[in-house]
Amino acid sequence: MLYVPGVTDDAGDESEAVADPGEAIHPRPATPLAAKVPKRPLGDLASRLLTASVLIPLVLYIIVIGGYAYLATVLIFGLLAQREFYQLIEGKGARPLTAAGLGFGAAVIAVAWFSSEYHAMLLMTASLLVLMVAQLGKARIEESLASISGTFFGVFYVAWLLSHSVLLRFFYRSAEAHSSGESLSAIGLVPESGIFLTIYCLAAVVLCDAGAYFAGRSWGRRKLAPEISPNKSVEGALGGIVLGTSGGLAIKAFFDFFYPELSAVLSWSAALVFALVLCVVGIVGDLVESLLKRDAAVKDTGALLPGMGGVLDRIDAPLLAFPAMYYMMLGYVWVRMH
Repeated sequence: MLYVPGVTDDAGDESEAVADPGEAIHPRPATPLAAKVPKRPLGDLASRLLTASVLIPLVLYIIVIGGYAYLATVLIFGLLAQREFYQLIEGKGARPLTAAGLGFGAAVIAVAWFSSEYHAMLLMTASLLVLMVAQLGKARIEESLASISGTFFGVFYVAWLLSHSVLLRFFYRSAEAHSSGESLSAIGLVPESGIFLTIYCLAAVVLCDAGAYFAGRSWGRRKLAPEISPNKSVEGALGGIVLGTSGGLAIKAFFDFFYPELSAVLSWSAALVFALVLCVVGIVGDLVESLLKRDAAVKDTGALLPGMGGVLDRIDAPLLAFPAMYYMMLGYVWVRMH
């Protein structure tokens, strides 16, 4: 008598059953192999870190080598971010003069490279006049206000503010134009000091953003600006300021040790104050962009940078930090020389 597992009697209880010796016993079908589970896409944090691991070394290399490679990089970032901005306001129903706006945006950055912030500002004025004339040729009169103001704001908000990254990287040239022939070497400013100043500025705002992200996730309780960005917290902002300020001072220490001639222009007390100001300005810049996205009802301005959104999402804090650092340095140099 053979026992066949799983065979039940009429009562429904499992019991022994007799199998005819001449009758073949069919085995149960083999357990199918588990279906291959598709790989999960990288999480937001993992994608963010991966993008940063590629972007940061590249940006640092471009800052160090300078030249036309730096100008080309700023132009590419500027045009991509400005185009994303115009897409935001297009989503609100406006019809910006995109081609004209992008053309003037590129011209403003280029003029800052070849000349000075004064001539870039003159070009800004000219761009407004040209945009108003160009609007006259459009058939729809009712959209004129939104079209002109939106296009011009894109030139100002992205291109004009970003042009200060060029002025800061080549700060020695700008300082010379404001120094009335006085020697800049006496205060420790050399032609390549802009490398230190640019990296210092970026380190403060980028690390402030990272600190705010992690501190907010860990300890965030009180909302910083709930109507604008519900995920930002006071604790996150404070954590960002601490890490960003520390990062600025770390860059100062690094350059003082390895390249002291580049960082000699900035004292430790100034480095502390400037890093603190840059962190606050960077947070404001982040909130401003969040305000624009909230109004346009979008999460990100684009998807070009995995985990980070669009280019405008990535440079929102530096957009305000670069001008702040540039004008603080102009004032600092003036005070040092007088």
